[in-house]
Amino acid sequence: MSRAAGTASPGSAASGNASGAASSGQAGNAASSHPAPASAAGVANRSGQKLILVVDDDREMVDGLRAVLERHGYRVIHAHDGHQGKQAIYLHRPDLVILDMMMPRMGGFPVLEHFRDKKDAPPIIMITANEGSRHKAYAEYLGVVDYIRKPFAMERLVEAVNRVLRGSGGGESGQTPAS
Repeated sequence: MSRAAGTASPGSAASGNASGAASSGQAGNAASSHPAPASAAGVANRSGQKLILVVDDDREMVDGLRAVLERHGYRVIHAHDGHQGKQAIYLHRPDLVILDMMMPRMGGFPVLEHFRDKKDAPPIIMITANEGSRHKAYAEYLGVVDYIRKPFAMERLVEAVNRVLRGSGGGESGQTPAS
């Protein structure tokens, strides 16, 4: 059983042990010409870890997600908004993207719209504090592999990540992935 039983909510750390400098996980500036996005299957980086890009403007949320996901053997990088997120997808080719809906400059929906028809786009899990069912339906239409409402149990997110990247852990939360 996972020890990632914390709850993530807007404005609060997702894990009591969220620490470490995030500067090494910052998304850098991408070149203006965009190569094809990463494959959904993805290629593990040199260390054999799967790479997850977290696109969220809430620093405490990102630190908590990073701590939990790294404990589960994933490598995590971060972008502050949709613009940086798009650049980071092209530059770093993550195996999975965890994308917040509401962010300054560019939110999650324009990112989903951008990658919707791209065959090699990475799978995307959307996280949001928004309760609207129309938003969930639109995210599903745009191709998210899961839609998770904040606050959420960290185990719920880890199950979704494992289901997408390792092919395990699905169906236990009572919520089905968006497909």
